[in-house]
Amino acid sequence: MPFATGAQARIRTNTPAENAYIALDASSKNISLRQLRLSTGKKINNAADDVAGYITSRALQARNGTMKAALKTVSDALNVTSILQDALDNINGLVTLIKESASSAASGALGTDEKVALAKAAYRMAQQIQTVVDSTVFGGRQLLDSTFYGDFIIGSNANHNLLTITIDMTSSNTDFNVASNNFIVNSLGNGNFAGVSNLNLEALNNVSDSDLGIFSNSIMHLTLASLSTALNNTNKVAAYLGGIQNRLQSQEELLKGQIVNYNAAISRLEDADVAQEQLELIKAQFLQQASLISLAQANQNGAAFLNLIRG
Repeated sequence: MPFATGAQARIRTNTPAENAYIALDASSKNISLRQLRLSTGKKINNAADDVAGYITSRALQARNGTMKAALKTVSDALNVTSILQDALDNINGLVTLIKESASSAASGALGTDEKVALAKAAYRMAQQIQTVVDSTVFGGRQLLDSTFYGDFIIGSNANHNLLTITIDMTSSNTDFNVASNNFIVNSLGNGNFAGVSNLNLEALNNVSDSDLGIFSNSIMHLTLASLSTALNNTNKVAAYLGGIQNRLQSQEELLKGQIVNYNAAISRLEDADVAQEQLELIKAQFLQQASLISLAQANQNGAAFLNLIRG
């Protein structure tokens, strides 16, 4: 700490000049610091500025990066559920059309030719269901072929354990609440459409004048009942996805809010107060000018005392 000294009649050691120089050096460094903070907008530019604050802000930034990655994953999961929901809605509409054809064929007013025509039209709808299944893809994976399973990382706890939301579209998922516990939406060739055992929509193409098959009067009630169950099962799977989608939307809002709060916390630690830094800069510049003047004056002290030697 500099201090004022008396007994100025000395020319070998100019203590006032040294004090003025130290003050000048300090004010110059302070000016550089304020200019750095104003130019970067940050009051912590390196660990030396605030050791504790530097550690805390870096930890917050790391956590914030994790949450931003989780937010992207949540968006991907929402994309998957949205694609699945649209596909199931489409399938629901197609099954409804098939059921309407079957209901029309049950009318005693229709002849064999009309019933065959309705069966063929229903079969085209069944083919379209298969197309929907085959074309429901995300990230290079089939979503409706009864094999899709994905864990989506939506965050982590304090111990860095991963938090996940699972989308399980496998045929044996009990959360579907399908009686057969075997939900397969493929429409052709498997004999188990939408979790209904022995419902094979490919049989629609086998309806003919000589054999009405599943459109015959004797088993039409079973066909209609099976199609109703298939519709109900499809709706149950859509409801399962709706519940997951609600969780994902909630998590998305949570993450967005947390990211904003973490950004605010980092800002409070790192960001410079521009008004305060400007005031400190002006103060340091004033002290710098005063130190320069004091140094110049102190350097004149020795010259004054030399006049005593000249006599």
